[in-house]
Amino acid sequence: MGSNAAGKPPPPPAAAVSWEFHATGPRNLTSPGWRDLIRSSWRDPSYRRIAVSCFVQAAYLLELDRQEGRAGEAALAPNWWKPFKYKLVRPLIDSRDGSIYGALLEWDQLAALADLIVAKPQGAPKVVLALRGTMLRQLTVVRDLEDDLRLFALESLRGSVRFTGALEVLKSAIHRHGSANVCVAGHSLGAGFALQVGRALAKDGTFVECHLFNPPSVSLGTGLRKIQEKASSVLKRYISRSGGGGSSSSSNVSPGPGEELQAAAARDGVGEEVMSREVKRWVPNLYVNSCDYICCFYADRSGVATVTEEKRSGMHSKLYVIAKGPSKFLEAHGLQQWWSDDSELHLAVHDSKLMYRHLKSLYVEQ
Repeated sequence: MGSNAAGKPPPPPAAAVSWEFHATGPRNLTSPGWRDLIRSSWRDPSYRRIAVSCFVQAAYLLELDRQEGRAGEAALAPNWWKPFKYKLVRPLIDSRDGSIYGALLEWDQLAALADLIVAKPQGAPKVVLALRGTMLRQLTVVRDLEDDLRLFALESLRGSVRFTGALEVLKSAIHRHGSANVCVAGHSLGAGFALQVGRALAKDGTFVECHLFNPPSVSLGTGLRKIQEKASSVLKRYISRSGGGGSSSSSNVSPGPGEELQAAAARDGVGEEVMSREVKRWVPNLYVNSCDYICCFYADRSGVATVTEEKRSGMHSKLYVIAKGPSKFLEAHGLQQWWSDDSELHLAVHDSKLMYRHLKSLYVEQ
C-alpha cells in the first residue's frame, strides 16, 4: 500500500545513483564518535527518526539490489546502515516469491571501535527490524498487493507469511537482547506490519519501540465508519433543527475515546488515575503527512486533547505531523521526507482516533 520511490518501475541505469546514500541521504548527519558516549545523538528524537527511516530505506534497497543483481561494493543498501554503525544480521525473505521484505539490523561494535566508540551510545537500540512497503515492480507487485488488499479488506495482516516471519524474528531478538533493546519500524505497508506485530507483542505484555512512517489508514472498515459518522452527524443536526430536543439528540452521540476509557474504568471499579497508568504502556510513534491520503486518517482528532505539554506521558501514541513538507501525493507518501532537513514536524496535541481504535483492545475488555 503506497510505493516508496525505490519501488517505482525500473529507472534507467544512471538513475540508480539517485539512491546512493551520499546523493539522497540526510545531508547534515553527524557521524557517530566518542562524544556519543558523553552526549548520545540517539537521545535526539530528530536523529532517531532520521536513523530509523534510513534503516527502512535499506530494506527497500536490499530487494532492489537483489532484483538488479548488485552485490558487494556495488550494493546500495549497506550504505544506509553503515554510517550509523549497524550491520545486517539477516534479511527477511517472503517464501511465496523469494523477495526481501525486511532487514534485521544490529549494533556493530567492531565498526564502532574504529571511530573510538567503545560502547553502544545511550538510547541506541541493539536491534532494529526494518520493514519495507509496496514495490510496484514485476517481481514483487503480486505478493505486495495481495497483502495490501488483505489489509484493506480485513484490517488485519495476520494471515500473511510476512506477519509470521516478522513476529518470529522479533521474539527471537527480544529473547536474546530484551525488549528494551529492540525496535521495529516500517513504511507504508511495512508500517502496517510493524503496528500489528508490535500490537501482538503488547497483548502478551511485551513492549518494543515502534516507528510507523506513513502507516495505511484507508480500509473498507474505515470507509464504512466514515459514512456512518457522517450520517449520524446529519441526523443529529436534523433532530436539533426540528425541535427534537437536546436530550434526544445527545442520547445518540457515540462516546469518544476518553469517555470510553473512563466508562470502562467505572464498570471495572478502576479509578481514572489507575486506568491512565495501565493504559499508556505501549506508545508507537506515527509519522504522517496530511497530504498523503493513504495515511491521513491517522491525523483525525479524538476530540479529547489528552496530549498536552504537561501530560505527554498519557497519550496512546506519539503522532508527528508534517507542518512543512511535500504536498504532492507521491512525495507526501514517500519515505525520503522523514530524513529530509527541509521537513518541519509537529507533535500533535490530540490523540489519533484511528490509532486509539487500533489499540483499544489492549486497554478495554471487549
